[in-house]
Amino acid sequence: MPETDAILRRVIDIIDSSPGMPMSASVRVNKEEVLELLEEAVTRLPDELRSARWLLKDREEFLARSRREGDEMIADAKSRIAHMAQRTEVVKAAELSAQQIIEDAEAAARRMRRETEDYCDQKLASFENVLAKVAKAVATGRSRLAAPTIEQAELGEREDPPTGATGAVPVFDQDL
Repeated sequence: MPETDAILRRVIDIIDSSPGMPMSASVRVNKEEVLELLEEAVTRLPDELRSARWLLKDREEFLARSRREGDEMIADAKSRIAHMAQRTEVVKAAELSAQQIIEDAEAAARRMRRETEDYCDQKLASFENVLAKVAKAVATGRSRLAAPTIEQAELGEREDPPTGATGAVPVFDQDL
């Protein structure tokens, strides 16, 4: 099934390839087809939003799991320290080892948090780009639909509009 982005691109293609109305920048489009595609795009947006929420939830779960693992590593290190402290001849070695384990666990937890945040940020940026493209496509479509009204008003104000070989006023897309 096509994504929302693909559906909106199809609407843009339909509008771009639609035949023009004589003496106007307006185009003729199949209303039912365009409305059907727009309705489908609207119904798909909640799926994409739900997907983004899922990513956020997944990120939170990953962070919580990373914190738990880090806490377990720290607890394990403390347990090892306590066990080694019982042996008087290895107390100093135990303290150094425990400190290293704690630092390694904290470094691993920080690294996991950064990686998780980077991953989620990339996914959210991707989603933000999709939404920006959707917003741009909608704005472009709306401006194209609104543009003929302004041109019709301008053509009505001219006294002697230029005409082509057929006597009709030529309108070109690049004039918009």
